[in-house]
Amino acid sequence: MTLIETEADIRCNDLVRIFTAVGVEVQALQGLNLTVEPGSMVALVGASGSGKSTLLTILSGLDTPTAGLAHVAGHDLLTMDRQERIEFRRRSVGFVWQQTVRNLLPYLTAVDNVELAMTIGRSHPRRDRPRRALELLDLLGVADVAQRLPAELSGGQQQRVAIAVAIANSPRVLLADEPTGELDDAASADVLEAMQRVNSEHGTTVLIVTHDSTVSSHVQRTVQIRDGRTAAETLRRTRVDQHGQEHSIAEEFAVLDRVGRLQLPDEFTSRLDMRDRVRLALETDHVGVWPDARRDDEEPS
Repeated sequence: MTLIETEADIRCNDLVRIFTAVGVEVQALQGLNLTVEPGSMVALVGASGSGKSTLLTILSGLDTPTAGLAHVAGHDLLTMDRQERIEFRRRSVGFVWQQTVRNLLPYLTAVDNVELAMTIGRSHPRRDRPRRALELLDLLGVADVAQRLPAELSGGQQQRVAIAVAIANSPRVLLADEPTGELDDAASADVLEAMQRVNSEHGTTVLIVTHDSTVSSHVQRTVQIRDGRTAAETLRRTRVDQHGQEHSIAEEFAVLDRVGRLQLPDEFTSRLDMRDRVRLALETDHVGVWPDARRDDEEPS
């Protein structure tokens, strides 16, 4: 399998995905651009139908884009053949589903589920797999339930075991589709903290698709997707003041695509009644955007 030298673990340029059914075309992704750097932890948010789940199935190798460029963990997702795609899903990316029952085989214990992933991926010598599986369960705080079946675990424990399965073959990228969607607040926090440990201790790049607003506090970067394109980003950093106190700072940015388009947040356009067109002005260090004051005068009565 040929690997592509790239600085990013995830890179999408002008990504398009069109679905056709009964002669009707639906464009789920409309020229989406996204870059995720190695070792980062990113949340992808958006309303239902925005295209985020479609993007995740493409990045995991479960679907193929219609056009554009998509590279994940050094692999070109548009040119992989069937066998390369199987190996990619086994070893280069890990995946955690929202539905806990989809992540684990119900007739195997937690530790056996993790060992099975290593057997399928052929990533570790057979004699090392039991020890490796227990180490991963310990990292995720579920080593005490290693010998239990999934039905004997809570939802949060199941998801943490699922993360262990997903990283059993040391993938460069971990993808998660609404991993806290079926959990209460306490279990959600445990799962997100487990993902943070995977990110910080293993250096695994983590991308989480979510509706859960609490996820944002656990990641360095939140990307909003709207109408099949990335629309905005929130970047978080910690600042230490003159008294030595740490403060969390979040800065919101609009995403400018390759042809200069950006999407203004709904709350901005609604509050200023921006519709149809806006006025622009190029200043020395910024661009001014105003509602079109002439619009109402020009509309017929």
